[in-house]
Amino acid sequence: MKKRSGKKRSGLWALLMLSLAPALALAAEGGDKPGEAFWQALQKLCGKSFQGQLLNPQARDADMAGKQLLMQVRSCSESEIRVPFHVGEDHSRTWVFTRSSEGLRLKHDHRHADGSEDAITQYGGDSRGTIKGASVEFFADAHTAALIPGAASNVWTVTVDDKSYVYALRREGSDRRFQVAFDLQREVAAPPAPWGQK
Repeated sequence: MKKRSGKKRSGLWALLMLSLAPALALAAEGGDKPGEAFWQALQKLCGKSFQGQLLNPQARDADMAGKQLLMQVRSCSESEIRVPFHVGEDHSRTWVFTRSSEGLRLKHDHRHADGSEDAITQYGGDSRGTIKGASVEFFADAHTAALIPGAASNVWTVTVDDKSYVYALRREGSDRRFQVAFDLQREVAAPPAPWGQK
């Protein structure tokens, strides 16, 4: 009888551990929602601005060379975080992070100086699978592929830690790379409002 009882207890213990596995995985990630560690890392920066620099720029990034690069975590809510990216006097770009049913989404909001949307805007994509820590890969979605066929294989990676915020693009099957890093240890004055926002 003792042996049977022991087997019963070990079986119940195994079932309990299996039922707890998803919750334990989420706890290890830093919350009960996908990408919570990343989301919280951005939330902590809300209202702050930082200066950045291009890493390994390519010829097609020449229009950014020598210009001041600034980011500001400008607005934060439970469902959306907006991060304008300023290139000199060009205030057209905003990275928009939102929660999706399965993870996180990144979109690129591009505006003209009068606030109207650029013809190339709202492209981006979603995370896939489990998000570990505060680094997220976003894979180009169907809207992006239709809007910019050459960007159908784009993967954007955004990483936030105590020292830096790094936005990177790679285009699978090509040599296209873009990377800009912002120093989170030195806060700077807020830039003007991005175009189309007050």
